[in-house]
Amino acid sequence: MIYQTDGILLIDKAVGETSHSIVKKVRAVFGGLKNKKVGHAGTLDPFATGLLVILLGQGTKLSSYIMSQNKQYLATMTLGIETDTLDPTGKVLRTTIVPNLKKDEIRKNIQDFVGDIEQTPPAYSAVKLKGTPAYKMARKGIEAELKKRMITISFIRIISINLPDITMEIGCSKGTYIRSLAADIGRRLGPGGYLKSLRRLSCGDFGIEQAVSSKEISETWMFSTGLNRIISLKEALPFMDEIEIGELLAEKIKHGYQPVNDELFLGACKKHFKDGHIKLIRNDKLVAVIEVTEGKGGKHDKLKIARVFL
Repeated sequence: MIYQTDGILLIDKAVGETSHSIVKKVRAVFGGLKNKKVGHAGTLDPFATGLLVILLGQGTKLSSYIMSQNKQYLATMTLGIETDTLDPTGKVLRTTIVPNLKKDEIRKNIQDFVGDIEQTPPAYSAVKLKGTPAYKMARKGIEAELKKRMITISFIRIISINLPDITMEIGCSKGTYIRSLAADIGRRLGPGGYLKSLRRLSCGDFGIEQAVSSKEISETWMFSTGLNRIISLKEALPFMDEIEIGELLAEKIKHGYQPVNDELFLGACKKHFKDGHIKLIRNDKLVAVIEVTEGKGGKHDKLKIARVFL
């Protein structure tokens, strides 16, 4: 039997593991197959759990598309304690008595963070300054001025308030640091706070209920059920529209050919997109992803091959 080994795996990362250690474990398990390249789409901190999208073989080319999708998290923050990392792994900077805050006051202040907001990344993050990750500078005691960035918080649902803890379900755009959000909410409420726990529930169309526990990954698992859990390249991008192309055009594209509008019949797909990306499919397999810029004033759309899958 021939198995598909290019695509993605959905893993439920356990607490204490790093995203890199999961990649290493998967690489070891799938090392005997022809595709040994393994990566991930979006880091989870060691203290966090939940959905980690693992990229296999040609699936490593999907990283930017998957990482661009919105995420959902279950987060618990603790008021009255602030740490340098904004999470439970850091050094406690200060503690404050938590007042008897009213639930309506808490809910109102938290909802002020929903929408397009500015956020400063944590000092202990992978954001680079002149090529150096911020966390390396922070470990040396160097204070780095990280620029604020625009993010979108699509919703915050308060699950429970049991002071000093507040548990929330959060929907957000790429680039959002839930640690920073928790710290900002803590300051807004008065006593400050840190992110006590974090669980990623979804990434785009993929949810944690589809994932396999990272503790199950082994060679036995791979040959029993693991190979069947690989999501194909085409199915890994369910949010993209697609165009079926002919065999000859598919082969030409794989060898560097840049197709023109008429060859792809884009007119039939106009109702589905403006600017964005579209999958080119042949026999239910992903051939390429094209970047489309909608033409102005009746002009043809501009096409550019963004990724080719061999």
